[in-house]
Amino acid sequence: MTIDRSTQAERILLALIRISIGWVFLWASIHHFGNNAYVGNFLSGTKTFHFLYGPLAQSSFLPVVAFLVEYGHMLIGLSLISGLFVRASAPFAILIMVTYWTAHMDFPYIDNVNDFMIDYHLIYALALGVLILRRAGHYYGLDGLVARLPVYEQNKALHWLAA
Repeated sequence: MTIDRSTQAERILLALIRISIGWVFLWASIHHFGNNAYVGNFLSGTKTFHFLYGPLAQSSFLPVVAFLVEYGHMLIGLSLISGLFVRASAPFAILIMVTYWTAHMDFPYIDNVNDFMIDYHLIYALALGVLILRRAGHYYGLDGLVARLPVYEQNKALHWLAA
């Protein structure tokens, strides 16, 4: 069986998108690791949804929120880069991107007047949705290997992880 060039090009492109977005998440984790003040400053600087995010910046839960942000970014980044459990990590990545989109919003603009309603956070969220639908972890990633393991094949409850 031969794979036509367009199919091979699509697989390469999906793997590159997956790895690139994974690097964005991993770098965010590395760059701000151990800095609760970064998360607090980000949350206190929100505008449109400040009533939601602002109190978190001043709460006793800030260290917990910072921990979840740091390690969530790290796990999502490692998952996307390795292609392992992409279908499990990508929905969390979409949730984070939509959260950042609302946090950056100064309605109807996002980060600045050049971003009217849509910015890169929504584009990342859409791309992550495509990665889920196209099973991007199977292309040059570990999901394809995991899907062939006997323990995975025998346990139907695990199929959603690397389906």
